[in-house]
Amino acid sequence: MTWERVVRTGRTTGLRIDTVLATILTAELVAPSDQLWLVSPWISDVPAIDNTSGSYDSVFVDPSNRLYTLSEILSLLTASGARVTVVVRPDPHNVTFLDRLRRDAIQVNLRVLEHEDVHEKTFCGDGWILTGSMNLTMRGMQINDEAMTYKVGAEAAGTARLDFRHRFGGFE
Repeated sequence: MTWERVVRTGRTTGLRIDTVLATILTAELVAPSDQLWLVSPWISDVPAIDNTSGSYDSVFVDPSNRLYTLSEILSLLTASGARVTVVVRPDPHNVTFLDRLRRDAIQVNLRVLEHEDVHEKTFCGDGWILTGSMNLTMRGMQINDEAMTYKVGAEAAGTARLDFRHRFGGFE
């Protein structure tokens, strides 16, 4: 069975995707997927989990009361054994995020691919998928009117992962 929710974000709706992203990443820290795919033409090192109040201390090995960025969380997931593939456009906007991710992640569990024509925006684990119009950038998450579909279910996630593997290859 698949559970699905469409979230329309932006200034006009007053909704943001931050809490959905934090929920997804918290669940991943507790029980990491074998494979994570993050496909987005443009990515920033956005705040991913707000632990300033210590609410998420139990999911971190060495917690601190601060904002954890997307690159930090993905790096922690590679340390937990998750194989993370990030697909982006070769664009200067992505450099800071990619440099941090490459520096901190366990390299054997990380693949970064740059494709000139990628325009899809999907983040996918073993049993869930977040897909839609939003780039994982500050503007995409906090300003632009976006539509994102969050599905929880192994079938939808599995289909996406198979498609990504076919299009972009897999871990050797």
